[in-house]
Amino acid sequence: MRPAHVYASMSEQQHTELMNALHGPWRTATRAMMVVLSAAGWTATEIADLLHYDPKTVRAWIVRHQVEGLEGLPDRPRPGRPRTGSPRLGARIHALLCTPKAWTTTRIWKALGRPQISLSTMRRRIREQARWARPRLIAKSDPNRDSICAGIRDRIAALPEGSVVLAEDETHLDLLARVRSCWMPTGLRHRILTPGTKRRTVHGAVNLATGAWHHHVSVRNVSVVFCYFLQHLLDVYPHAPLIAVICDNGSTHHSKITQRWLAEHPRIQVIEGAKYSPQDNPVERVWAAMKRQIANTATATIIDRVQQAHAFFQHRSDAQNLTTAAPWTSPWLPEGYGKDLWPGA
Repeated sequence: MRPAHVYASMSEQQHTELMNALHGPWRTATRAMMVVLSAAGWTATEIADLLHYDPKTVRAWIVRHQVEGLEGLPDRPRPGRPRTGSPRLGARIHALLCTPKAWTTTRIWKALGRPQISLSTMRRRIREQARWARPRLIAKSDPNRDSICAGIRDRIAALPEGSVVLAEDETHLDLLARVRSCWMPTGLRHRILTPGTKRRTVHGAVNLATGAWHHHVSVRNVSVVFCYFLQHLLDVYPHAPLIAVICDNGSTHHSKITQRWLAEHPRIQVIEGAKYSPQDNPVERVWAAMKRQIANTATATIIDRVQQAHAFFQHRSDAQNLTTAAPWTSPWLPEGYGKDLWPGA
C-alpha cells in the first residue's frame, strides 16, 4: 500500500550540494520556481528563506518575468574581461577541500600551486565552492552496529501488547557554565562567572511512542542510582506487561548490582545498544536542547543549576519531547512503531 505521506531525507552535505546547484548551473530553473511560488501566494520573504536568496533578489526576478516573460529569466550577456584563474579552478578547490584539514585561504592558495590571482580573488572563488563552518565530531561506532540494531528491532517487535519502550541516557550538570556562541552588542563581550566545578548526574528516559519524559538527579552516577531510576520507571508504568529500556554500554548498565536487581524485577528489560554510537540514542538530542537552554548562564550554587534543569523539563510537552528526540530517526525501532502518535517527521 502506498504511504499517505513521503518526506525527502537529506544529509547536510546533500542539502548543501542541492543549494549550490540551485544557485549555480540550475539558477534559471530556480528563478522560474520563484515566479511559480509567487503565483501560488508565497511572499518574497518566504521564497527567499526557502531558496537561500535575498528578498530583493526574489522581487527583482518576479518583476523581470512580468516585464520580459520567460525569456527574461536566463542570464544576460556579461561584457568585461574574463575572470582570473583557470576554468578548472573551482573544481580543483572542491576536490582539495574534500579532504579534512584546517583550510584557510592562504593554505588553499599554496596547495593549488600559488596561482597568479590575489588572495581576495581566491577567497571569492572559494566561497563559490565552500562555506566557513566547524567540522562535526563523530564517534568511531561499533563494527557490529548494524547487527546489534537489527537484534534490538527484533526484540522490540516481539514484546507483548501494551509493553513500553523507553530510551535512557545520563548526562552531567556542571556548576561551571557551558559557553555557546550568541549575538552580543557590538563592542561588548559578555562575561560569565566561573563559580566552581561541582557536578550532578541526570538520568533521563523518553517514551519512544508518546514522548513522556522521566528524569532523576543524583550526586553520583553509580549502579544503585541507576537501579533506583529503573524502579521509578516501574512505578510510572504499573500496568505495562514489560518495560524495555534501551541505553548505551555504560558500566552501571551491566554491573553485578544491576544484574541482581534485574533478576529480581523481570518486568523490566535493559537492552544495550551498539558501542560508540551516541547518535542512535534519541535522549542525546534532549540533552543537547537542555544544554542550549542553560548555556551562558552562571548560577550561585549547584542547586540552582539543578533547578534550571527541572524547569526546562517542566515546561515541555510530550509533543515537544517527541519532536526534539525524533525517535523515528533511531535504528533501534522496527518500521511503523509509534507512527500513530508521532508528529509528521
